[in-house]
Amino acid sequence: MISIGHMVISIIAITALMALAVHSIYRDRSWTGLFLCSALVVTALIELFDLCSLAVSADAVAWKRYALFGEGFLPTVWILCSLTYARQRGPWKIGWPLRIVIVLTGLFIVVSCAVPFKTLFYAPDFPVEKLLFLGTAGFYFYIGIMFSLVYSLVNFEATLANASPEALWKIKLDVIGLGTILTVLAFYYSQALLYRTINMNYTLLRSFMYIVAAAMIAYSRLCRQGTVRILVSRQTAFKSFVLLVVGIYLVMIGLLGEGMQYFGTYFPRTVSISVAFLCGIALLLLLLSERTRREIKVILHKNFYQHKHDYRTQWLRFTEQLSTSQSGDQLLQRILSAYCEIFGINGATLFLYEENHGGYCMAALYHAEPIQEVITCDNSLIRFMKERAWVVNTKDDNPEITAENSRFFGNNDISFVIPLFASEQLEGFIALGKVIKSNEVYIYEDYDLMKTIARQASLAILHQRLSEQITHARQIEAVGKVSTFVAHDLKNLVSNLSLIVDNAAKYIHNPDFQKDMLVSLDNTAGKMRALIGKLKNLGERDLLNIQTVNLLDLAEKTAKMISGASITITGTPEKVLVDENEIQNVIMNLLINGIEASGPDEPLMVEVGAVDSPFISVADRGCGMSPHFIRTELFKPFRTTKKQGLGIGLYQCRQIVDAHGGRMEVSSSEGQGSVFTVWLRGVENREQERVGTVSPCHEKAVLKSLETP
Repeated sequence: MISIGHMVISIIAITALMALAVHSIYRDRSWTGLFLCSALVVTALIELFDLCSLAVSADAVAWKRYALFGEGFLPTVWILCSLTYARQRGPWKIGWPLRIVIVLTGLFIVVSCAVPFKTLFYAPDFPVEKLLFLGTAGFYFYIGIMFSLVYSLVNFEATLANASPEALWKIKLDVIGLGTILTVLAFYYSQALLYRTINMNYTLLRSFMYIVAAAMIAYSRLCRQGTVRILVSRQTAFKSFVLLVVGIYLVMIGLLGEGMQYFGTYFPRTVSISVAFLCGIALLLLLLSERTRREIKVILHKNFYQHKHDYRTQWLRFTEQLSTSQSGDQLLQRILSAYCEIFGINGATLFLYEENHGGYCMAALYHAEPIQEVITCDNSLIRFMKERAWVVNTKDDNPEITAENSRFFGNNDISFVIPLFASEQLEGFIALGKVIKSNEVYIYEDYDLMKTIARQASLAILHQRLSEQITHARQIEAVGKVSTFVAHDLKNLVSNLSLIVDNAAKYIHNPDFQKDMLVSLDNTAGKMRALIGKLKNLGERDLLNIQTVNLLDLAEKTAKMISGASITITGTPEKVLVDENEIQNVIMNLLINGIEASGPDEPLMVEVGAVDSPFISVADRGCGMSPHFIRTELFKPFRTTKKQGLGIGLYQCRQIVDAHGGRMEVSSSEGQGSVFTVWLRGVENREQERVGTVSPCHEKAVLKSLETP
């Protein structure tokens, strides 16, 4: 007999399951609601019959017989429930393999009705002892039930795995509750298989877990109302199939162990373990085979889905592959690998138009042999694709194409040819090789997807080509900029030489002029050698050779390099931390610009001083610049007001000054002249940088000095 507490808990569990069943059919009057209601009713009836078998001693075996009959319905109702609960009706359909499985579950009903009770169980002391010993038929009967329960759990897990966050919030307690019912049933029957005994002491645990599961489902329906339909992806279905195959393998291993008990010494343990390992290796090789995987996918697509391809998943994966390509070759490789994976092809080749060869040449290949043939523009295959933009299936009867290209198709095992269009221009085509599954039927869905992917691939290839052209143009532009900088430096050096030549006619007999001329020529030659050294190291990063420099001495030294010019240098010796050669180039540029902008006899004023930070200013009385030009054009490359100027000098000066952490400022008026001021970091305040404008007092003093003859 059982205790009152056990009986109360079982009655509550039965009532809860029956109430949920009624609510399910009332809430959803469809096949989904019917299957869920049937699963809950069958589970509740088994619990009721088991309770009666324990409570009514006189008819215990009869009630257990009724429970056995209910257990025969468990595989059918729970598999149907797990396949339909919260799932979309459209994409998923029950194909012939699954129909066979469902029909085979009907054998459990036949066994529970037709097979004598004593064949399944041996129960001499039942219900005094709550144990029923399994016979051979009973053992295999419950193996089948265990298999169906695990398969149902896998289906519910697939439903959860494919739920969106919003849908998961609504149904997770429902699915967990139903999974709890299946899990406790699986535990109950696994104990029976492990000990070959039905231990009905576990019915109390089973009843309690039913109550917990019913509470979760009831809470979900009361507090998280809403109907959810989830689409199970093909990847999940494929994984479920693999898990099913592995489960069958484990069951076979269990049966192998069971057989060892009967064959004894005629079935050595070493042989059985060897067979188990060999079966495992064979199963692994089978699941890793491309052909087997393709066969499984085709079966799933044909029998479980209305559409052959999961367009959303394929499109997302293909787009990700294109966007993460690091080079043009990798891009083409990924395009071909995507075609092979999606359509079950062994290899593929991509042809692009090459003007030099006057036709379409192989640009990339994937798991295929190189094809050296050039497909000319007047080829019938090219004309056909240009006119119709169709995918060519080489198995189709198309005499206008095959007559000319039969050798090309046959020698390279080509199955499909897919055109690649950029706007209306045929940029190339993809030749797909031998199909993995030779008898696979390709339908309009395949052709539409091939063309859609080809459009995306064409855009990706065009984008890659444009990127390469932009990169090439930037490289040419970089070379042009370097050439401009070199030409500008040469122009400054030539200008210095021109001044020497112009003044040589007048002062060549003057010893002081001769001495200055030799110094200038030596400095100019040194500058040219340094420039050649930079050209040799082109592409390497220039590092500033920072050192302490007397800015006034540097200005005087630079002015001496320009013979024949009237340059007045005033100020105080300021110590700065700079690259002497680079800052000398800046001063040289400013001096040359001032000389070219001024008249032949007009002086240049150079002042070195410090206001918070050291500065050097170069002032001229030249043509000056307009405020608009200073604001919009000055310091930009290739902008100049001089007829023979390159427009690169001030841009180069500013780059050098910025690299030193300094600042360059200008004050100019049209017809009156310009003042360029360079602010640099001093030795004592190296961490400070000047912020602001030119000192008004300083600017007035410089302009006033220019007015003095």
